[in-house]
Amino acid sequence: MLARPHDNVLDLGPRKIARGTQRFCAATGAVKPIDEMIRFVIGADGTVVPDLKRRLPGRGIWITATRDALRAAIARKAFARGFKRDVRLAAELVETTERMIERAALDALAICHKAGKVATGFARVEAALARGPVVGLLNAAGAGSDGTRKLAAALHRRADGVEIIVVDTFTSAQLDLALGRPNVVHAALLAGPESKTFLARTARLARFRAGSPSEGRRDSKSADVQSRK
Repeated sequence: MLARPHDNVLDLGPRKIARGTQRFCAATGAVKPIDEMIRFVIGADGTVVPDLKRRLPGRGIWITATRDALRAAIARKAFARGFKRDVRLAAELVETTERMIERAALDALAICHKAGKVATGFARVEAALARGPVVGLLNAAGAGSDGTRKLAAALHRRADGVEIIVVDTFTSAQLDLALGRPNVVHAALLAGPESKTFLARTARLARFRAGSPSEGRRDSKSADVQSRK
């Protein structure tokens, strides 16, 4: 379902958002799939609110899901033009939106843990990499190079190692909270729908930060979400 640039930029509400829909970005003028965008609505107090789950009532406008696009929307007064009314914009709308995307990813990781899809502790992670159905490897931001190097070597020994996503987006403290245990530095993510959701949300966070339209950066030196192909 394609939203043409000359259409009203407002959608018809969350019940009218079909899977595969494309929408007009009120900041850039591009037409993109909604999976690459963020929906915004107006709250009861007139404040613009991110609607990451696309469920909030009322009509909404869409912005490409990157920091740069959201900043451009604010600078160009795209929200007031799109909604055709005065709106309130929180001073930290970009930062708040980023925190919400990050929180959604960590919530998904907590669900992975509850579903038994996460192995933690260096020995268990190493064992999972040796023989388990691993789809992701988590290293805490700033993790020691020795452990990270050993796990990278174990990953390379797998026939499917190039397909396993390496995530170094989150701090150890964030991983502790999501997984309900202290001092998490490394974790292995096992195959399952919960893991797929977490990886998708983490890729969305990486795209928001990097401003890349692709499904995650591939540069192993700079990417938060890495596919080691």
